Amino acid sequence: MSQSIDEQRALAQTIHRRLIDAYGEPTWQPYYAPLDELVLTLLSQNTSDLNSGRAFKALKARYPTWQEAANAPVIELADTIRSGGLADRKAPRIQAILRRICAERGEYNIDFLADLPVEEATRWLCSFDGVGHKTASIVMLFCFGKAAFPVDTHVGRVTRRLGLAEPKASEEKIKGLWESLVPPEQFYVLHVNLIRHGRQICHAARPECARCVLLDVCAYPDKTL
Repeated sequence: MSQSIDEQRALAQTIHRRLIDAYGEPTWQPYYAPLDELVLTLLSQNTSDLNSGRAFKALKARYPTWQEAANAPVIELADTIRSGGLADRKAPRIQAILRRICAERGEYNIDFLADLPVEEATRWLCSFDGVGHKTASIVMLFCFGKAAFPVDTHVGRVTRRLGLAEPKASEEKIKGLWESLVPPEQFYVLHVNLIRHGRQICHAARPECARCVLLDVCAYPDKTL
């Protein structure tokens, strides 16, 4: 990008303020226990929130404890989470993660991550098969309020179209970009509002540019007006 870092930071603050005006300022509060959030995020990979939510609800209904989920026949677990998609891949991954957590920690609990530096906690989470920076950042931000900026499809698309990142920039690169442009106390609100904007206005196909509060600062060349 041709903008200086100061210009990018100023643009980031403009984006942040306008999205708050458009969507409000969500208050951070943990909704799921950290291990629940980790499993739910794994289930959300390559599917919709609706489908992953159904799969998670079915999993928790059938297996009230994580020990039961870890020790269930893998085919049975896969059938239970089938609505989330890619169940035959996700089921063994989830069980492997649960079993390793119990082996290393002596319990099905990852609350200890709250006491680790973000970088160390992220490395530990990313050491599991199927856990990348997005999943780790979701756990760190949503469960512990830590300084991690998750980048999903919506955040990535909006960021690229705004011109803050190259069209083919990776989600990990965009994560680092936002973490360098805004202070940690803004991560949660901006992350949530970028997702809202991506879902409601900046659609993958035919974005509603005429309704966009960021229209005048957006670099997207194929605006629909």
